[in-house]
Amino acid sequence: MSWAFLRDLLSGVNKYSTGIGRIWVAVVFMFRLLVYVAAAENIWKHEHDEFECNIKQPGCENVCFDHFFPVSHIRLWALQLIMVSTPSLLVVFHVAYRENREKHHNQKLYKNPGMIDGGLLCTYLISLILKTGVEIVFLVLFYKLYNGFKIPRLVKCDIKPCPNTVDCYISKPTEKMIFLYFLVATSSLCIVLNLGELSYLVFKYSIKYYLKRHVKKQQGSKSDCCESELIRYNRAAAAGQLHNSSSLPLNMQDEHEKHSLLS
Repeated sequence: MSWAFLRDLLSGVNKYSTGIGRIWVAVVFMFRLLVYVAAAENIWKHEHDEFECNIKQPGCENVCFDHFFPVSHIRLWALQLIMVSTPSLLVVFHVAYRENREKHHNQKLYKNPGMIDGGLLCTYLISLILKTGVEIVFLVLFYKLYNGFKIPRLVKCDIKPCPNTVDCYISKPTEKMIFLYFLVATSSLCIVLNLGELSYLVFKYSIKYYLKRHVKKQQGSKSDCCESELIRYNRAAAAGQLHNSSSLPLNMQDEHEKHSLLS
């Protein structure tokens, strides 16, 4: 199977990610994808052929293998890698939409189409939530399908057409269990990174929004004060109460004195 498309996708998403997001891309690419291609795929390559039972009853080995391994570990891991990387396409598509929109209007509409703000921020947060959810779902799926994160050396099977309880042996159980633990550890690390990045972005843009709103509120209060002072001055002038220059603001007192000297 060629994984070039997944590699290109991860490298494309890396351009628009935060620092934590780049660590996540490195973990997925180096500690999951490369390990899968280089080692794990070969370990589970002949798992059905190397599954042996102590009886040669036709069909017995097949039903026992299907009972204890309803889905191959390695195929489920491959599906997990694809599903975890797919939400990142949302970010790539959103950036492409921004770039096409600028080309259509023939003007610059964004400071940087790949900058995480506005609608792209929402898309990025949704992709993080989806990736975290997929990781958790697959961990639960692994646990439920195989009755825990372990590979037994010996399993006992009494499913028809086996005539009685037979012993079946799994090949390379220790090696497979090591890679299974590695899978669980990297998935858990990716969940922590996704949650960390999600918390970081929510906190960062919440503070940014609060500060912007606070500055606008202060500017609005200053303008209201100036307007109220101007209204009071106009009312006083209309009532004829500005004959005494001491009642004027400092800048208006100077103007009043100059006017008196000239007259």
